[in-house]
Order: sequence, then structure tokens, then C-alpha cells
Amino acid sequence: MSKPHVVTAAIGALVALLLGAGSASAATDHLVITGGVVVPAGQTAGDVVVLDGTVSIAGHATGDVVSVSGPVRVTGRVDGDLIAVSDRAFLGPAARVGGDLRYGDESPVLARGATVGGKISKEDWNDAANGWGWLGLLGWWLAVSVSTLIVGALLVLLAPAALYAAERAVRERFGATVGWGVAIAVGVPVLAVLALVTLVGIPFGVALLLAAVPLLVVAYVTSAWLVGRRVLRNRSTSPWAALFAGWGILRLLALVPALGALVGLAATVVGLGALAVALWRAGRPGAPAARPEPPAPGRPAPAG
Repeated sequence: MSKPHVVTAAIGALVALLLGAGSASAATDHLVITGGVVVPAGQTAGDVVVLDGTVSIAGHATGDVVSVSGPVRVTGRVDGDLIAVSDRAFLGPAARVGGDLRYGDESPVLARGATVGGKISKEDWNDAANGWGWLGLLGWWLAVSVSTLIVGALLVLLAPAALYAAERAVRERFGATVGWGVAIAVGVPVLAVLALVTLVGIPFGVALLLAAVPLLVVAYVTSAWLVGRRVLRNRSTSPWAALFAGWGILRLLALVPALGALVGLAATVVGLGALAVALWRAGRPGAPAARPEPPAPGRPAPAG
């Protein structure tokens, strides 16, 4: 995905969250991930936010109208702001916008008779994002590094058996581990999106997406620990040493453009699969308890 599309998607998500955090409108709000929204003549809506699709307002929108990717056609009335991030806004002769008209890529088209109560302005959202430069990237890297280290420390303290079970899964069933990791990494987002496009499935889809974030972090940290165990196999059996070694290696690789993203993706997929296989094995009757792998013969490990 190109940088402009990443930026506009982030802006759209942020706008949607901000609108959702406000007071509830007396009319019906519309928040659509993919598709479109039509407010027919004679009908009223509240806030309208569409991330990918066409917006048509022939009736009355009492709040803001936001389109991230898709054209906006207004022949009715919008009381709030009209925001078109990456496509064009069209205002018919009877269109009324009470607030500002803000656009990103393409200048709006206003028919004779259309009115905008606020100002019409072009927003340089992409340039503003580029202005963060290396400072923003470094801040993001630090935030991810600190959060993953905290999660890793909690795993070592509270669930060391799960880490050793994941290590055994990778060692004995590597093919199944990768397969399950790919299936979960692809299947969970698809299932969440399918749930979001149905009215009754929206709560489930949102909950699934929210649960996926900590799960992905745990999977990434699990792979970091596994890398540390592999590197220090003949030097130390300390789970803490494995955590710091693997975490340091992955976070250093994350600084390398492109390669860091690929390594992070691979680590997350393997971690997901290892945890899934370990959990499946733990649920079988008579499953052996996961134990630390002893050091290689003839090379005693130092005290951890």
C-alpha cells in the first residue's frame, strides 16, 4: 500500500473514532468500512463516515460527512463539515453545507447555487505526515520496543510453561506451526471484516479486531523468546536471557527498511502458530508438561 493510502486510511480511522466519541446524535449515524451510504431526499442522518465507498446526501445530515476513499455527492443539506480525503466532492445547485468543506486530493465541484457556510480549504494531510520524518519513525520504534519488552517480561513471569510449550511445538511440528500461523493471520482479519459488514455481526467483528492486537503482540514476543533460546541454547538456560537476546535481535532488525517488516511479519506468524499448536497439545488427555530443554552435553549452562 502506498504512503498516501496509508495516511488517508489512518486519518479516516482517527476521524471515525473522534466522531464516535462525541455525543450521540438524535438521528442515525452511519459508519461504513467498505460500501457506501445514501441518505435519500426527505430522510435524516447524523454523522456519516465512509472509509471506502460512495457517499450520496440528498436528504439532511445533521452532523459531519467524511469520505476517505470515494466520491461525495451532496444535493441536500449537511449541517456540519464536509471532508473528502482522497476523492472529489460534488455539490448540486440546492446543496447546503453549514460547516467547512475540506478536501485532500481533488478540488470540489460546486454547481451554481450551492452554498458552504464555512471555508473551503485544501488539507496537506500527506505532507503533514511526512513532516514527522525520522522522528516519528523513531518514536514508533521506541513505543513498540518498550511495549513488547513489557509483554515479554510478563510472559516470562506469569506463563513460562507456555513459552516452553511453544518452543517444543516449533521444534517438533514446524510445518504445522507455520501452517496454523498463516491460517490465523489471514483468517481472523477476514472473519472480522465479514462480521463488520453485517449489522448483527458488528459487535463480534469489533471485539475480534480489538482482541487481535494483544494476540499479535504476544505472538511476536513469543517468537523473540524462541530466537533468543536458539541463539543461547548452549550458553544459558535462563528464560530472561533468551527474552533479552531475542528481543534485541528482532528490534535491531526492525530498524532495517523492508527487511524489518518482513522479519516482524514472519515472527508474528510463527508465534501465532506455535501458540496454537501448544494450546492444542495442552488440551489433549495425558499431554506432557512443557519443560526447559537441557543444555548440550559437555557444556554446562551457567546459573540463570
